[in-house]
Amino acid sequence: MGLTKQYLRYVASAVFGVIGSQKANITYVTLRGGEKGRYVAVAACEHVFIWDVRKGEKVLILQGQKHEVTFLCPSPDGVHIAVGYEDGAVRIFSLLNGESNVSFNGHKSAVSVIHYDALGARLVTGSKDTDVIVWDIINECGLYRLRGHKDVITQALFLRDKNLLVTCSKDSFVKWWDLDTQHCFKTMVGHRSEVWGMVLLSQESRLLTGSADSELRAWDINYLEEVRKDSGEPTVKKGKTLLVDDDEEDNKEDVDESLEERILSCEKAGSILREARDRVVSLTADRHARVIACHGNDSVLELFTVLSEEEVQKKMTKKLKKAKKKATKAQEASGEETEEPVVKRMLKDEIIRLTNIKASSKIRWVDCLSCAGGELKVALLLQNNTVETYSLKTSHKTPVADKTARLTLGGHRTDVRTLAFSSDNLAVLSASGDTVKVWNRSTLQVIRTMACEYALCSLFVPGDRQIILGTKSGKLQIFELGSGSLLETVDAHDGAVWSICLAPDQRGIISGSADKTVKFWEFELVKDKETSQKRLTVKHKRTLQLEEDVLCVKFSPDHRLLAVSLLDCTVKIFYTDTLKFFLSLYGHKLPVLCLDISHDSTIIATGSADRNVKIWGLDFGDCHRSMFAHDDSVMFLQFVPKTHLFFTAGKDKKIKQWDADKFENIQTLEGHHREVWCLAISPNGDHLVSSSHDKSLRLWERTREPIILEEEREMEREAEFEESLAKGDAPVVPGETQGEAAPAGKKTVETVKAAERIMEALELYKGETRKMEEHRYACESAGKEVDYKLNLSLPLFKPSRYVLDVIKKVRSSELEVSLLVLPFPYVPELLKLFNSYIQQGLEVELVCRCLFFLLKIHFGQISSNQMLLSVIDELRTNTLSKVREIRDVMGFNSAALQFLQREIESKEDVMFFADATGRLEEKKKKRRKRERAVLTIA
Repeated sequence: MGLTKQYLRYVASAVFGVIGSQKANITYVTLRGGEKGRYVAVAACEHVFIWDVRKGEKVLILQGQKHEVTFLCPSPDGVHIAVGYEDGAVRIFSLLNGESNVSFNGHKSAVSVIHYDALGARLVTGSKDTDVIVWDIINECGLYRLRGHKDVITQALFLRDKNLLVTCSKDSFVKWWDLDTQHCFKTMVGHRSEVWGMVLLSQESRLLTGSADSELRAWDINYLEEVRKDSGEPTVKKGKTLLVDDDEEDNKEDVDESLEERILSCEKAGSILREARDRVVSLTADRHARVIACHGNDSVLELFTVLSEEEVQKKMTKKLKKAKKKATKAQEASGEETEEPVVKRMLKDEIIRLTNIKASSKIRWVDCLSCAGGELKVALLLQNNTVETYSLKTSHKTPVADKTARLTLGGHRTDVRTLAFSSDNLAVLSASGDTVKVWNRSTLQVIRTMACEYALCSLFVPGDRQIILGTKSGKLQIFELGSGSLLETVDAHDGAVWSICLAPDQRGIISGSADKTVKFWEFELVKDKETSQKRLTVKHKRTLQLEEDVLCVKFSPDHRLLAVSLLDCTVKIFYTDTLKFFLSLYGHKLPVLCLDISHDSTIIATGSADRNVKIWGLDFGDCHRSMFAHDDSVMFLQFVPKTHLFFTAGKDKKIKQWDADKFENIQTLEGHHREVWCLAISPNGDHLVSSSHDKSLRLWERTREPIILEEEREMEREAEFEESLAKGDAPVVPGETQGEAAPAGKKTVETVKAAERIMEALELYKGETRKMEEHRYACESAGKEVDYKLNLSLPLFKPSRYVLDVIKKVRSSELEVSLLVLPFPYVPELLKLFNSYIQQGLEVELVCRCLFFLLKIHFGQISSNQMLLSVIDELRTNTLSKVREIRDVMGFNSAALQFLQREIESKEDVMFFADATGRLEEKKKKRRKRERAVLTIA
């Protein structure tokens, strides 16, 4: 048996170059009792970055798994942040340590909105799947799913004092939900197009909505008391008596017959005109709903302030005085008596324009924060991978916004189109439409940032002291890394320079352009006229004229051949010395976008827009193999140094490694969320860096872990099977109708696996029980003493405890769906076990939760089973007595603790925990002083 070829695995090492992803919003957060308005959280592909805007540093990374982040929402206490993902999952992270212990799976597609209630105990999420789900954070479970909208949910808000929820969607409706009965009792249909955002104002007595036009519509909310049918007219809490619009889809009977209806009315109060004419992109308010921020698809943020009742009254008094004065003058002029002037209260008297903020680029998301002294802090996430923060005083008559910070250093404004590694493997070059950056590979920090033209290709000059860029305008730009200055701009071509390649003898370069030429350049040192020092330049030596646009050029490592890919879908091979034609490689149906030649100059690999990679021999130009490589265009291809392995990058968001000898796909690197434009492999082959349309740069490193291809294929098949398993039909609850409310959970791979583990535990328990019974019978027949320990294969002495441990290990948020997936034949055995657990007082709360859920979904089968009647009767008795007992213990303990607190407070004559609170405040003050001192020194 011959030796097998060993491949080593490449794994993801880091994500950098992205400041804030466009898909998710920006939000202010507080870290460890720090200063308000200092830290902002933004999405960075699948991760969440916490930035210190004052220092411009990344202070915390909340690690994601696979899917892109789509929404962020900090908790009211500032300790946690809820993160929504592309696959519909929601994870709650602690801002103290960056760990996530709670996750919810309920949506089928991307989470579009998340909101906490006032206490931070419940969470509402909306999604692209048009469902709204309310989650219980304390119990880590879903409460219910609300159906009714027909398009993406754009906002969902809890009302503080009432158990109500208001949601808006792209279906142009705003819906009001009663969370006690889980049904929609009112649908507002006053919008002509999508509702993109809304905020609650004036202590939740007014709703402001933003749509696809230039109007912000305001609606007055009137809460009316619940009345009995036998009582007369309802008493109005605020405003006049109004009837409630019923949901056009919901003509059912009232859930509670004693109530006439949920009484709440919405009347349009007017509109505020925005300066922008396009749709509302985002609409938000500060925590106290005093300042409203709104913007469209442009770079202008409009700020409005909501006046308090006292300020409105003062304004109306001034208006009335003015009107009276005017009326008096008119009366004196005409000599006739006039009526007493009446000033009508308008919406513009309550909501007034504060100021406009002009950002440096188009705004994607905004967040506001009110601070002490009437200061308003505004954070903007721009569409060009930038975060800007502004500060203004709302108390001033004409407030002016001052830019306080701008995060730009850690990323490019536009997509990175070219990458290169230095010869010592330590520096990475990335160039985009306006800047070129050099990064330290180990620390991922920017070493140099230089302004450039639109770069399409790049390389390090031997010695790594200079870099050369080929630009879209046909120029070659030479930069000095030491000083970060542009040494020279050479007018090289009349069209875009698509490719440059370093000569194997390292004495020059070649460039291929859209002007149908390949030019040869030699490095030269010339004396600079200004500094009188020698600097690098390139001198034109030869030109190869071709019939089509040149897309890619490459020297063979032995300097014998030159490969040129043309727009006519062919690759021409020429002799380097004489430029005579040698071979024509044809077979691709679309142009060849990338190519590379192996280190021994024997094979050439070409990647095309037709999604294929072809491997050719350089001796005769024969095609060794054509492989379907990607699901979209192959954008980049490069051999790993000193091997016949090569990497390809495609528009299908994937990077793949191939073996050019065996024609096999070795591994697929998944991580990018948009098209991959280019990649670069380090000279030693240990590192790989890639760039994508998602603005991120990703570093991959080679490990010592070998790849076994058969295992890789098996893992891929398993992943596909698990994905199809999760996408299968959702389990149906017997007797449940498809109404507005539904269970919150979703069938996933984890829930199926959890159900399988419970089934295995029950089978094991049955087997052990049977074995114990046989052992007992054998011992009794032989007249021996029964010893169960000798005959148990389980690690625990009691087999029944093993089943309970398995159930305890199931995530709280997945427990109901796991039990729903469980087949009914396992349920009777489980009910008998639950009875024994409750009798012993083991995990009574968890057991009751499982018991009630199973009784609810299998009620028909359980009640018709005569064998289970005695078990259910015992469960009823035991459960009631045990729950009463636990409730009494908790009540006694609570009363005892309160008594001890009162005793200590009366003895010490000091409030409980007051000392600790005081110390914490002192520590905060000292920390702030230290930070100010450091900043002053800096």
